[in-house]
Amino acid sequence: MHIVAVLNRDGGTLKTTDLDALCERAVAIFAGRGHDLDCRVVEGSAVEATLREVAATPGVEALIAGGGDGTISSAASIAYSAGLPLGVLPAGTMNLFARSLRIPLDLEEALMALADAEVGTADIATANGRTFVHHFGVGIHARLVRIREGMTYRSRTGKILASLRAIAAAAISPPRFEADLHTGNGTEHRQVSGISVSNNLLGEGQLFADRLDQGVLGVYVAAPMNTSALLKLAVDLFTGTWRQSPLVDEREVDQLTLSFPRRRRGNHAVIDGELIKLEQSVSITIHPKALKVLRPRRG
Repeated sequence: MHIVAVLNRDGGTLKTTDLDALCERAVAIFAGRGHDLDCRVVEGSAVEATLREVAATPGVEALIAGGGDGTISSAASIAYSAGLPLGVLPAGTMNLFARSLRIPLDLEEALMALADAEVGTADIATANGRTFVHHFGVGIHARLVRIREGMTYRSRTGKILASLRAIAAAAISPPRFEADLHTGNGTEHRQVSGISVSNNLLGEGQLFADRLDQGVLGVYVAAPMNTSALLKLAVDLFTGTWRQSPLVDEREVDQLTLSFPRRRRGNHAVIDGELIKLEQSVSITIHPKALKVLRPRRG
């Protein structure tokens, strides 16, 4: 199989990795499994254009992306459109999609798993036509990401510390807004502090899905909260006990439209960790088994 790997030199742990040595090792590992691997290292600003170029190149049979969750999300969108299998080399802070696919988080182990992987499928979701592999969120999460993006950090640990500082800053005045949730069961009007919609249901005590083949969206609604309640919820998220929180309710659907009757200009949403402009109405749909992926073989 002819495979092209695109590595984001500015992404997560790759910032401090000898990428020439990593590429050399990757080529050798894939050659040992009978594959022809072309490994390309590019700046973060050139990742999306390079991925699109690779996906449009005749003869390419699979695409591997290396970087953080934002890089992987972009690669998934491109692979989905091109009908190419996607392999994930986890090099970010959370590596949520890689965890759902059961890809080892160690780079050497991940390369070996991908070189021996089989082509499978995974669900992918869209929000107003924009794809996502993990989640779409408004409210608390979007505010945390916006605050964190104003901070400077240069490592995985630095990003985690920046996230903790962002939580403290957001807790001073937690968001509170109105939202209408439209599903096949009707319309529900809510006062909330946040809404997160995931590609398949999140696992027990986890922030990623155990499976990506159930064809459902997980919808998690956080009730309006004050400073102490938000800090308590943050602790619950870190300890994996958030499902027991009375502040969060959960449901599963295959299609959802969110509308925001009092949306302010400049409000944001977050999609796979990246800030985007929040639209007045957002239609979210799951697309079962629509994304081809390189899955590690089960032992």
